Amino acid sequence: MQRTIDTVQSMEKGSLFLASTSHLPQRKMKTLTKGNPIKLILLFAVPLLIGNLFQQLYSLSDTIIVGQTLGVDALAAVGSTGSIQFLIIGFAQGLTAGLSILTAQYFGAGDYQKVRQSFVTSIVITVIVTVLLTIFSLTFVGKILELMQTPAEIKNDAQTFISVIFASMVVLMAYNLLSNIIRALGDSKTPLYFLIFATIVNVILELLFLLVFHWGIAGAGFATVLAQGISVVLCIVYIIRKLPLLQIEWKDFKTITKESLGKHLYVGLPMAFQMSIIAIGAVLLQSALNGLGTTAVAASTAGGKIDQLATLPMMSLGVAMSTFTAQNYGAKKCGRILQGVRQTIIVSITVAIIGAVLIIIFGKQLVTLFVGNQAPAVLKLSQTYFNITCTFYWVLGILFVIRYTLQGLGQSIVPTLAGIAELVMRSSAALFLAKALGYAGACCANPMAWAGSCFVLIPSYVKSYKMLKQREKEQDNKSNEESGTEF
Repeated sequence: MQRTIDTVQSMEKGSLFLASTSHLPQRKMKTLTKGNPIKLILLFAVPLLIGNLFQQLYSLSDTIIVGQTLGVDALAAVGSTGSIQFLIIGFAQGLTAGLSILTAQYFGAGDYQKVRQSFVTSIVITVIVTVLLTIFSLTFVGKILELMQTPAEIKNDAQTFISVIFASMVVLMAYNLLSNIIRALGDSKTPLYFLIFATIVNVILELLFLLVFHWGIAGAGFATVLAQGISVVLCIVYIIRKLPLLQIEWKDFKTITKESLGKHLYVGLPMAFQMSIIAIGAVLLQSALNGLGTTAVAASTAGGKIDQLATLPMMSLGVAMSTFTAQNYGAKKCGRILQGVRQTIIVSITVAIIGAVLIIIFGKQLVTLFVGNQAPAVLKLSQTYFNITCTFYWVLGILFVIRYTLQGLGQSIVPTLAGIAELVMRSSAALFLAKALGYAGACCANPMAWAGSCFVLIPSYVKSYKMLKQREKEQDNKSNEESGTEF
């Protein structure tokens, strides 16, 4: 009975709020709490996949254009900054993704006042973190490159490129926050449209800055940042015109409480640190690659870009599971979560196997997009990368589904511990296998990291599975009792 009263009160609050904004233009928000789970997950994941694909095209266009116009050393310079970007920007992405989990849970529960409060709380946290990250990254970027043993011939270009990105941290943070919040309300298509447009602009600007203005490697950074800035503007305009639920005023910031800040930090910070912990392992691995020479760095840069594209379908399914889980957990529909996990794991493993076969067969041809046919040593090493890494894609497919499901449940500590396991395994490959086996040893880092993460995540999911089954049983019993009482 109490649950019924709480639900009615929540619906009344939501109805009152929406009624107060009914004069504003609105776009129908999509709930993932009704309908066939796998169909909803796939429909939600497809725009995410396309969006992630275009997100990668930001970086991919940098790599192709820089490699073809400025040479292998410039390509290696951009590639050598990838792990540093992951370290800093990954923190930002993890934070904003974590903050939006609570927004999705409140939306699934129909508590629209809490959705609004969650949004303003997320803005405050994001602004503070943005300032701190910008100061930290610009202050220590040179030192980090030195500690990573970045080859002298590419160090200056690497620092120039990454400094442009870090100086514009506010743009990257704003886009990640706004797009994650919009997705939390069940809309994965709108951020996709904005991203497609911005990617086209990015390619045009990059060609302009490099081939016409001759700004060198800094031009690639400027093009990426300006294009992402367009995505931010489009998100803001969309919220103003179509989402009154997210339209805030200064008075809304007075609704922020210590409890709200605490809840958001509890979920957001561990997810942010999880990404950075994983990135530390990537930094150590990049250091090992730097020690193997520019050819190894170039091969891993090109191979890594293709690898990222190949794993996007699995990651998109995982991210979709996060929102699906959060909304259904807020709506107290535990059985739907379990059904969604089962179905998504099957799809993810299938996609992983198909992707692995295609990349192992055709990966070397794709690498020629970056370095042409005049670098046979790079092509040979890239094939070694694919043979080792792609074989274990199925492990990564399981990892994504389980990790994001736990995050959707609001469990931020276990995924962070899984990140630590990834750090240990990836670091072991960088510090020991790379020295013993050379480039092949370094290529073992990612599969080892995925296995280490699953070793932590799977037992936790088993525990969560039992918890969800128990709650499903309790909810069924309550429903039966209420039906009996009404009869």
